[in-house]
Amino acid sequence: MAGDHYFSASPESDFTVRSVTVRLAGAERTITTAGGVFSPERLDAGTQVLLDTVPAPPDGGDLLDLGCGWGPVALSLGLESPEATVWAVDVNQRALELVRRNASALGLTNVNATLPDGIPEHLRFATIWSNPPIRVGKAELHALLLRWLPRLEPGASAWFVVQRNLGSDSLHRWMQDELPEGFAVERAASAKGYRVLEVRTPAE
Repeated sequence: MAGDHYFSASPESDFTVRSVTVRLAGAERTITTAGGVFSPERLDAGTQVLLDTVPAPPDGGDLLDLGCGWGPVALSLGLESPEATVWAVDVNQRALELVRRNASALGLTNVNATLPDGIPEHLRFATIWSNPPIRVGKAELHALLLRWLPRLEPGASAWFVVQRNLGSDSLHRWMQDELPEGFAVERAASAKGYRVLEVRTPAE
């Protein structure tokens, strides 16, 4: 339907759920998806590259999946770090509902699916993993990154996957120029037309 995007707050398409089997945290998992969210048919190639590239997440602390969709990154974080608290953030209410359903089906009690304003202001994150919503446009994307990256703990890293032909290299340069002093941005990997960027905060 016109105007119905994965970054819509309330998708207009019918909420018809389907089951998809994907590999998360080293095992096959059956999860629930629906139209009106990002990549409802499968684990998309960019997220797969991200999950194949990032190091193991911290054992504890608060971990952030920024732009969670139906939840592959947040669910992986929850499965790999059961003692951590995972925050799955999206503006799409349907995506958040799917994350809640999937976390419950997988027996995960450490995954919180919420709108951006639902995260307490005092929280700082031990890591951020994200396949960010590039198609929202540069201004919104940049505002998103400037809101959340400064909330990393000292010495922590964020990991982003961005398609090369959707501006990964220009985003890399922008983050180098615009993030607070002491932040370091590096290309950690390239695969299947995607770049994985690491953003590291200065240690105290």
